[in-house]
Amino acid sequence: MKNIFKLSTLAMLIMSVVSCNSDDITVIEASKAAVLTSPEAGTVFVFDKTKATEVATTFKWDAAQYVGAPVAITYEVEMAKSGTDFKNPATISITSNKSIAVTVGELNAAAQNCGLTPFAAQDADIRIKSYVGEGGIAQYSNVIKVSITSYSAWDNWGLIGSATPNGWNDPDTNLDYDIATKKYSYKGPLVVGEYKFRLDDKWDTNYGDDGNNLTLEAGGANIPITVAGNYTIIVDFTAKTYTITKD
Repeated sequence: MKNIFKLSTLAMLIMSVVSCNSDDITVIEASKAAVLTSPEAGTVFVFDKTKATEVATTFKWDAAQYVGAPVAITYEVEMAKSGTDFKNPATISITSNKSIAVTVGELNAAAQNCGLTPFAAQDADIRIKSYVGEGGIAQYSNVIKVSITSYSAWDNWGLIGSATPNGWNDPDTNLDYDIATKKYSYKGPLVVGEYKFRLDDKWDTNYGDDGNNLTLEAGGANIPITVAGNYTIIVDFTAKTYTITKD
């Protein structure tokens, strides 16, 4: 009987505690999303990898609101390629404040993570995501569209010359980079004429081929194309060699 009494008393105590706790539960509900106010829609960003640590812009927004007891709100600044409806967003920064300064490097990394093509002006959408607690109810701000020209983690080599699609005019025809082989390539049309390789759309660093023997020399001679057609060019700027094949 004593054991039964003890068990009954324990059960009543547990029920009492649960009852008290249930009375103390506070329901937090989303009320109003943040409003992104800066930078302005249409802002143009052209990133320079030599200035990666400099502040690119400061994001500012009006606070989100939640109904319930006072809670700490977490904000995430998100970026996505325009037209994707934020299916693959990149997080630029996380804060509990209503503004945050971000560097060129941080914005550039987000641009790469959300799928923007390096060295080309592309539109990106930016919004503020707010939530409370871990995985709490999320609210999303208005979306602003900006233009971003990002840089890649590798050097920006290109083709220039009368044989190339843009002739001797800027910008260069960019070369693609293969992370695995660490080589650059171009696959496309060339016309009768000449071409060279240069870095960052400038003549400061450029390569030609003095002997037309598939080796590169700094400031070397223009490389001739004698037959128009589609070509594949593969370049190793470390070994200073290249191959060119008519497809």
